Amino acid sequence: MTLLFIVLAVLLDWLLGEPTRRHPLVGFGRLTKLVETRLYSSEHNQKKQFINGLLGWLILVLPFALIAYFMSQITVLNSLFSVLVLYLCIGHRSLYDHVTPIIEALKQGDIEQAKTYTSYIVSRDRETLHIPKASIESVLENGADAIFSAIFWFIVAGLPGVVIYRLSNTLDAMWGYKTERYLFFGRFAARIDDVLNFIPARLTALSYALVGDVRSGLQCWKQQAKQWDSPNAGPVMAAGAGALNIKLGGLARYHGVWHDRPKLGLNHEASESDIPRALHLVTDSLLLWLAGITVITGISYA
Repeated sequence: MTLLFIVLAVLLDWLLGEPTRRHPLVGFGRLTKLVETRLYSSEHNQKKQFINGLLGWLILVLPFALIAYFMSQITVLNSLFSVLVLYLCIGHRSLYDHVTPIIEALKQGDIEQAKTYTSYIVSRDRETLHIPKASIESVLENGADAIFSAIFWFIVAGLPGVVIYRLSNTLDAMWGYKTERYLFFGRFAARIDDVLNFIPARLTALSYALVGDVRSGLQCWKQQAKQWDSPNAGPVMAAGAGALNIKLGGLARYHGVWHDRPKLGLNHEASESDIPRALHLVTDSLLLWLAGITVITGISYA
């Protein structure tokens, strides 16, 4: 049934894409801001800020996880609810919907429009964007977060697992910044997201390598991943860059400040033609996962 639920959710995601109205995660984002308003303290008390952030995480995640658990125990609703929730947690089609306009704008030579579309999916400054690098890095990292980690936690812990993962990942996206406001308040959200993504990120990195240039992907993962500041994005992007035989990382400007990030990958600098290749790498990895889950399911029932 787990295999069937995953296949149906992936198909729904590809056919329907993200809901354009009343997406549950949008509502969760609003609720998160409300909780943050109530709990955030401007006092320079690091311990208090951390505890308040931890309390906020518990308030926002545990009730939904409990609802998911009880719904999964109701036989009549389990199948429908599992497919629906997993569909809402997977973002395969969303990658294409966000990146395809960038590709089309570049084909038409409209660099400014391509920068605008790219700025929707990355946090670096629009004016200094290296469009291919920024979009490919986003595709590789979001492939891990929005597809493979969600599937992994659904397999491991069912409906409650994928709900906890997706909400935790959303909180990390909202609170997991090393800024004055979130350094301690968002620390628990950032750390729990690192823990939940640790294994899925490495399975994703392996998948990218296997469906691309295997030798280069594994080599870049081994030699370059540890240089990246994120313990999970490093393996994913290093393996992805190697698998595509391109270079990522390097200089990027965030909020007016230049950051010289470690260089990832080999051979040529990422170019316009590599953006569709990155999308295909994610899709091929998803097909590999579905094939692997099918084989494992078959063996377990043999």
